[in-house]
Amino acid sequence: MPGAPDAGRLAERVARVRERIAEACRAAGRPADSVRLVAVSKTRPPAEIEAAAGHGLRHFGENRVQEAAAKLPAVSAEIRAEITPHLIGRLQRNKARTAVRLFPVVESVDSVALARRLSRIAGEEGRALTVFAQADLAGEASKTGIPAADLEPALAEIGELPGLRLAGLMVIPPFDPDPEGARPYFARLRELGERFAGAGLLPPEPELSMGMSHDYPAAIAEGATTVRLGTAIFGPRTPPAPGG
Repeated sequence: MPGAPDAGRLAERVARVRERIAEACRAAGRPADSVRLVAVSKTRPPAEIEAAAGHGLRHFGENRVQEAAAKLPAVSAEIRAEITPHLIGRLQRNKARTAVRLFPVVESVDSVALARRLSRIAGEEGRALTVFAQADLAGEASKTGIPAADLEPALAEIGELPGLRLAGLMVIPPFDPDPEGARPYFARLRELGERFAGAGLLPPEPELSMGMSHDYPAAIAEGATTVRLGTAIFGPRTPPAPGG
């Protein structure tokens, strides 16, 4: 893992991201505070989370439960009390209990079976989770999610499960070096959000978690309420040293 970040460069990146979010929101006729910034801290050490929190970031995304379980307790208690960890990566069922204990928000609910398990464990642990249904809009073998054709019955069941608050939808589109290449997936997620909100299966103004470091302005243009940014906040990841 990389060491502690350069404070000046981190401040510059955070300020630039906030500027670009505000610009994209203005262009879309939306207030800047309508978009939640989740700093993707996977592979980043506790010191980097603490430094980012020092610049006012309050939501952090982790991909792997095992990594988060080792790392988050090492963040200072004061900062842990102020931040909200989001699980944004695939959740294996055998790690569901640990996830419930670590993450108030699980954005990667990719099946009804997983939602049922989270609901049961949340009840046993006395916790309440905010969840997003992860939509599969591209059918990529390397990614999981609920196919668009199956979303309606899935949302109907997930929305009734105790201990879970179904906030909205999440998508990870296929990577395209052209940020505009992801726009059709963002537009499709917005359309699905509007449709299912109208049907009473999602809140009236559903959350839409979409957009990463290279394409988040396009996601905001299409209605993103949450963007998940790693490199744009923390900079490029440092590869491990040979033999490390």
